[in-house]
Amino acid sequence: MTIKVSTGLRNKLMDTNPFKTIFNLGFIKIYNGTEPVDADAVISGPTLILTISNNSTGTGITWEAAAVAGACLKKASETWSGVASATLTANFFRLVAAGDDATASTTQARVQGAVGTAGADLNMTTTSLVNTTTYPVDSFSVSVPTY
Repeated sequence: MTIKVSTGLRNKLMDTNPFKTIFNLGFIKIYNGTEPVDADAVISGPTLILTISNNSTGTGITWEAAAVAGACLKKASETWSGVASATLTANFFRLVAAGDDATASTTQARVQGAVGTAGADLNMTTTSLVNTTTYPVDSFSVSVPTY
């Protein structure tokens, strides 16, 4: 699996914006369908089936105060979850900043990756999501590689 980051995220990180500031109060959006070629691409065709927020409230997620071993971690005191809007298979996700509209953009900050039950960029207990069921994300981190 390979995490993809948007041009907007790369540019913001190289400017003066830390990762957790960019994605503070953002969301993880989980889709059914074919993953776009990159994180700059429009979401057109895939179906949004789950938006992960703080305790399924629609309030954005936040991160631990300090990075650990080059990774920003899910805030342990928060319950990250979302309610499925359809019965479909989860195929990929996008971590997006608040206000992202899923259009083609080289300025929006995004992280995109595969969803699976093991060995994926985002692992869930199941990828077979059922309409109106709540799904948690127990742990999540984004790391900067060591090489």
